[in-house]
Amino acid sequence: MPAYDQSNIFAKILRGEIPCHKVYEDDKALAFLDIMPRAPGHTLVIPKSPARNILDVAPDDLAHVMKLAQRIAKVSVDVFGADGVTLQQFSESAGGQVVFHLHVHVIPRKEGIALKPPASVKEAPDVLKEQAAKLAAALA
Repeated sequence: MPAYDQSNIFAKILRGEIPCHKVYEDDKALAFLDIMPRAPGHTLVIPKSPARNILDVAPDDLAHVMKLAQRIAKVSVDVFGADGVTLQQFSESAGGQVVFHLHVHVIPRKEGIALKPPASVKEAPDVLKEQAAKLAAALA
């Protein structure tokens, strides 16, 4: 497996070099909205440790990310009036991974509404700002 690349976009977000619509942050993880969401409230949860994916992440860091993903999933159902939630995690190119920093997608779902195709529509920043504020308030 290739080494972790410190120049990936999520590493840059963690260093504050690229802005994000933050939903939650603690000493071990960061959660922020996907700028090309597949559904309203599509959130990414990442460890702060430099883990390429599930194949190299420390078990405690993975556990923390998953606990946070579950917490965000529960809150998302209420905030977005969702009927369910889709969680996704891709590892390595063959597994569908595009950004090589471990991340878990938390996607609120409504019955009968299909997900948008991946990386297809960039959401308006004001919409993301409003959604992030609602999620952050619900998590506080």
